[in-house]
Parts: sequence; C-alpha cells; structure tokens
Amino acid sequence: MALITCQDVSFAYEGNIAVSGLNFTVRNGDYLCIVGENGSGKSTLIKGLLRLMSPKQGNILMGDGLKPNEIGYLPQQTAAQRDFPASVYEVVLSGRLGSRGIFPFYSHEDKKIAGENIQKLGIDSLKHRCYRELSGGQQQRVLLARALCSTRKILLLDEPVAGLDPVATDELYRLIELINKETGLTIVMVSHDVKSAVMYASHMLHLHTTQVFYGTAKEYLNSETGKAFLGGAQND
Repeated sequence: MALITCQDVSFAYEGNIAVSGLNFTVRNGDYLCIVGENGSGKSTLIKGLLRLMSPKQGNILMGDGLKPNEIGYLPQQTAAQRDFPASVYEVVLSGRLGSRGIFPFYSHEDKKIAGENIQKLGIDSLKHRCYRELSGGQQQRVLLARALCSTRKILLLDEPVAGLDPVATDELYRLIELINKETGLTIVMVSHDVKSAVMYASHMLHLHTTQVFYGTAKEYLNSETGKAFLGGAQND
C-alpha cells in the first residue's frame, strides 16, 4: 500500500524553484534513499514530506491513514543539540510528545514504547547516562530510538551518519536495515553516501533540482545516472 505519493510536485524557496518534477511513490516496507549533490533539493523535499513546506504545485498524497505527526523524523544534528543536558531515557521518551495531544503527562503506554525502543536500539545500558556525554554514534542511536517512538509506519532520516566515524557509520546503516527488514517499517533516508545507499536501499530517488531518477536500487545501478554518479563517488 502506498504511504506517500508525489504527483508533479515542485517546491519554491524565497521565490525560486528549489526542486521540481517530483513523481514517485513510497510504499509500505520500502527503503527509499534520496541522493544528489548539495543544493539538489533533498532537504527541501524532506521538509515538504513533513508538511513544513507546501508545494508550489502538484500534490502530496498520504495513504494508509498516515498523518504528518505519525512520521518519525531524525534531522541533522546541530552543535547545540549534541550538548543537550538530559538523560538518554528523557530524550527517547520525548519522541512521544506528538502523540500526547492536549494531555500534559506521559502515559504508561508512552513509557512502555520508549523502553521497547531503547532495548531495540541496544542502548539500555545508557538509559540513565547524560545524552551530551555520549559518543556521536551513541547519540545517533538515541535519536533513532526517539524517532521510532513517533511512528509505527515510516521514518524520515536526514543524513543520519553525517560526522560519524566509519565503524559507527557501518553500525548505524546495519541497524537501520535491520529495523526495515525485521519490523517492516518504511525508511526514507537522505544520504551523500551513494555507494552505501545502493547496498542497503530497495529504491533510489536521485535529484538535481529536478527528479533525475526514481526506481529500484538495481535499476539505479544499471542506469546512466547511477553509473555516472557512482563513478564520481568512487573517484572522490
């Protein structure tokens, strides 16, 4: 079943078209990776999927009863966020805020879901640690657990491995793949690491201020766009 469908969508930023010609569908269980050079429109598209920006033209359709506040989101971290003075448990539990509505206190169900995701991400031993004392890889696991608390359907990840060392990068990629395969949770991930993207993703969306390619990872590997981009990535 389709969760998100973009039909002839374009977005404008400060009066100028940032990205256009978007026609693709994200289905239940997909692992879609969005790639492209800096300024190609990747982050703009993510903001649009989160309903933080409205399309200048076209339609974004949500299926399977999906609501914007049911999308788990892992943004790029800022320096201020890395120094956040809260416990791991408090950070993860805050992922339930979007489901609280008018109720000011966390429910037993909220706490149960937070605990389950802490275990799922293998950070139970860090539960009472201060978030800002953790390594970059540990922090990303905490933020991923927090994002999982917001959804049972789809995760949007914006450069989740940015700034991580190779070991932590590989661990996080494998963890995201495991979540996708074992739980069936749909993944939409922005990445500059196209070589890893085609290894883990089921589908690829390549942007260059317009939609250049959309299809399966296998199709991308055999496409002229994929060959050209992967060749450039291999020569970096």
